[in-house]
Amino acid sequence: MEHLTPWKIAEITNGKYVGSETARNGRVSGAARDNREVKPGNIFVCIKGEHNDGHLFANEAFDAGAVCCLAEKPPAGAKGPYILVESTLSAVKELGAYYRSLFSIPVIGVTGSVGKTSTKEMTAAALGARLNVLKTPANFNNELGVPLTLLALEETHEAAVIEMGISDFGEMGRLAAMARPGICITTNIGYSHLKELGDLKGVLRAKSEVFAYMKPEDCAILNGDDINLRGFDPGIRKITYGLEPGNDYLARNVRSKGTAAVICEIAHGAGSFEANIPAFGSHLAYAALAAAAAAQLLGLTDEEIARGILDYVPAEGRANVIDTGFVTLIDDSYNANPDSMRAALLSLSMLQGRRVAILGDMLNLGKESGELHRDVGRLAFECGIDVLLCCGEEAALIAEGYEAAQGATQGDGSLVLSWDNTREPSPCVAALPSILQKGDNVLVKASHSMKFDEIASAIREQDRGTVLLS
Repeated sequence: MEHLTPWKIAEITNGKYVGSETARNGRVSGAARDNREVKPGNIFVCIKGEHNDGHLFANEAFDAGAVCCLAEKPPAGAKGPYILVESTLSAVKELGAYYRSLFSIPVIGVTGSVGKTSTKEMTAAALGARLNVLKTPANFNNELGVPLTLLALEETHEAAVIEMGISDFGEMGRLAAMARPGICITTNIGYSHLKELGDLKGVLRAKSEVFAYMKPEDCAILNGDDINLRGFDPGIRKITYGLEPGNDYLARNVRSKGTAAVICEIAHGAGSFEANIPAFGSHLAYAALAAAAAAQLLGLTDEEIARGILDYVPAEGRANVIDTGFVTLIDDSYNANPDSMRAALLSLSMLQGRRVAILGDMLNLGKESGELHRDVGRLAFECGIDVLLCCGEEAALIAEGYEAAQGATQGDGSLVLSWDNTREPSPCVAALPSILQKGDNVLVKASHSMKFDEIASAIREQDRGTVLLS
């Protein structure tokens, strides 16, 4: 197989190589945009961000073993070779697409409004029972993260699971042009990025750009319970999954073992098997179905898939269950939209004991934002949430929706409090010691920029415990 070198990278990106004759043929393996994550052999991609300029950390990258840098300007006092390009982001996308083309392994793309990361992790776990799998790390699902992930491919990899996240039209096409998936899982079409995409039809149109980059013999794995996907024609082979009859892959008898596991029977055309998902959240049955469909396309048996699912571990900040020694914390603070809020609240409602939901703003919902937040509040009441703590300007509408539903049914006066998220120190955090009781089940969830991970950390610090499922 062809290996990348600084000289070859300059050719691919139409860049200018600056460095010694001997260094230009050094072997490049992998890429990093953070000098603290550089491994020997990497190319360091100098990105100028909102807060930091990667060009200032080029020498730290060389010290960590970087072979060369991809840069828009000469790094000051560079200790090693670099390649000058007009745009490092454009260049790394060209590089990622080229490097992907050198591999003939199956690539599974994962997209959708909710559940992308869980489905990516579940699919990688299922495939891992037999195959050596590369998967998208952390939140590397955008136009920078996808090429960086592709550049991590090695000759030993037998499959890749690539998460693809978007916020506007055209992005999915650019991601698909790099990843070129042969299988694409779409988890659902939900209320996310409506400010840019307009409505659910716009979300579907943006997500489905991927299919223009797939071959007729490739396969779309779609959530058949989603009204927008059920009858959708991707123009290629289609497999559906869900909990409703008529899907190609069907989950039956879905049940929870508290916060420890979700168990279900996965039925498909050739038979069925029991899946034991070692994590919290009944919605994970959907991820297991999608993973099973993808794995069977690649030839894995039911037994292998079931064994692989047992290795599933939720990503950080996504329904991580932590026993603090005082409360059971469900840290789902990484992100939120109406669909994921619904799934989290329904799962919380199944737990025994007092149920506490600490909820924040769901961002980028456009003109429907107010009513969507009120809907979450109404659902929280219907789910029997005992204590609702809302933090944020939009989250105040969640409290409003809860109280309206409670008043309409002459509810029992559960505790509902709401604060402005801009105040320091956080009034929500300050109030927690007087509100939380031993044995509570506490859900923490909001959009990423609300920084609810800090609230989750404050709860953990009240009584240091053991991470059970994270």
